[in-house]
Amino acid sequence: MAEKEVYIPEHYGNKISTVDNEGKRKWVYAFQPKGKYYKYRTWLSWLYYAIFFTLPFIKINGIPFLMLNIPKGEFSIFGKMFFPQDFIILGIGMVLGVVFIYVFTLIFGRVFCGWICPQTIFMEMMFRKIEFWIEGPAHKQMQIARKKEKSTDYYIRKIIKHIIFFTLSFIISNTFLAYIIGVDEVFRIATEPVSMHIIGFISILIFTIIFYTVFAFIREIVCTVICPYGRLQSVLMDKKSKAVVYDYNRGEPRSKKRKDDTAKGDCIDCGMCVNVCHTGIDIRDGLQMECVGCTACMDACDDMMLRVGLPPKLITIASQHQLETNTVGQSSWDLRAKLLITLLAILTIGFTTIVLTRPIFDATLMRVPGQIYQEHDDGTVTNLYKIIIVSKSAKTLPFDMKVEENFAQIEYVTGKSYDSLQSGNNPQITFFVRVPSDKISSRKMHIHVQILSGDKVIQTKKVSFLSSY
Repeated sequence: MAEKEVYIPEHYGNKISTVDNEGKRKWVYAFQPKGKYYKYRTWLSWLYYAIFFTLPFIKINGIPFLMLNIPKGEFSIFGKMFFPQDFIILGIGMVLGVVFIYVFTLIFGRVFCGWICPQTIFMEMMFRKIEFWIEGPAHKQMQIARKKEKSTDYYIRKIIKHIIFFTLSFIISNTFLAYIIGVDEVFRIATEPVSMHIIGFISILIFTIIFYTVFAFIREIVCTVICPYGRLQSVLMDKKSKAVVYDYNRGEPRSKKRKDDTAKGDCIDCGMCVNVCHTGIDIRDGLQMECVGCTACMDACDDMMLRVGLPPKLITIASQHQLETNTVGQSSWDLRAKLLITLLAILTIGFTTIVLTRPIFDATLMRVPGQIYQEHDDGTVTNLYKIIIVSKSAKTLPFDMKVEENFAQIEYVTGKSYDSLQSGNNPQITFFVRVPSDKISSRKMHIHVQILSGDKVIQTKKVSFLSSY
C-alpha cells in the first residue's frame, strides 16, 4: 500500500500566523471551545484565580507566604524570609528553575503555556469570556467588524467591555504589586493620601495600563513574539517531547467528502481546529512556535469526529517521534521520560527542603585581623573575634551566644548590647573568648560558638583558638 502524501503548505515556518501578506496584523477572532479539555481548563483557572488573589493575604507567623520585595531586598518563600545575604540559596533556586524549565519542556512541551501561564489563563478564561458575553460569539464579532458603518450599540458594547477590562486590570495590578511590596503596603497606598505614596500610586497605574494593554490589544502577540520562553521552544524541545499534534497518518489526504470514500483520510477539512485557536494557527501544518498547547483544537476536532461517526483524537497529545513511527495512541513513557520526571521531583523536593530547613539566624564568624592571642596574669588566654548576625525572621527574636566547650567563656568588648534581633538586622559584634591555660591542648585548637534563640541552638560555628602552648 502506497504511503499517504502529507500536505505541507508553502508558507509553513516562513511567517507568523497573525500577520498577513502585507505585514499587517490579522486580528484573531477565536471561537469559544466546548469539550472536556476546555472544561478542565476552566476548573483549573478557578483554582488559579483562588490562589492568585488569596496568596498575598496568607501569612505564616506574620510573614507573607510569598513576597518578592526587590526594592527592599526582602523575599519571602513558604513563609521564610530571605535577604541579599542568601544569594547562594537564591542562585541555586534560579539555576534549578532554569533546569526545571528545560526538563519540563523537554518532556511536556508547552503545556505550561496553555494550562498554567497567567497570560493564557487570564486572557482565555477571563477576558475573552467577558468579550463573548458583551460582544457575542466570534462569528458575530467578525461580521460586525467587517461592516464599514458601526451602530451605536456596537460602540456602547465596546465602551462597556473596555471599562470592565480596565477595572479587572486595576484589580490584577494591585494583587500583583502585593506580591512585590506586601499586601499591608498596598492597603496603605489605597487608603492613605496619594501624596504620601506617589511612587506606589504611579506603580499601580503603570501596571494597570500594562495589563490592560496586553489583554485588550496585544493578546496572543505576547505568546508568539514577546515571551522568551515561547521563542526558545524550538531549542528546548526534541522529537520525543509531547505536543498537541495532528495525526496526519490518519487524517491525510483530507477531504470534505466522507461517505463511502475509503481512499480519503479522516480529516473532513471543516476548519474548526483553526477557528478555535487563539493564536490563529492551523495545527495540521505541523509543530509550530505559536502553538501553546491549550488543547482547544483537540476539543473542536473530537466534537466533529463524533458528529460524523469517526474515532476521536485525530488531533491529540503525542510526540513527533510517534507521528513519524505511526505509534500515536501508544504509551511513550520510555526510560528517558521516567528518569527526567524523577529528576524534576528530586529538584523540587531538594529546593523545598533547603528553603524550609534554612536557619532563622545566619552568622559569619571570623578572627579579628591583626590580633593573635593575649595571655593574662590569671592564667587564661583570650582570642578576639567578630561575628556578623542576620535575623531572617519577621519577628524580633531573643538572641544569645555561648561556647559549646564549658571551660570557655565569652566576654563582649563593649558589654552585651544585643539580647534580641529584629528582622533584617545585621549587627557586628566583637567579643573575646577566654580559655584557662590548663584547658588548652594545642597551639591551634578549635572551639565551637553556638548561636541561640531562647534555649534553642540555631547554629554552631567552628573557629580556631590560638595560644603559645
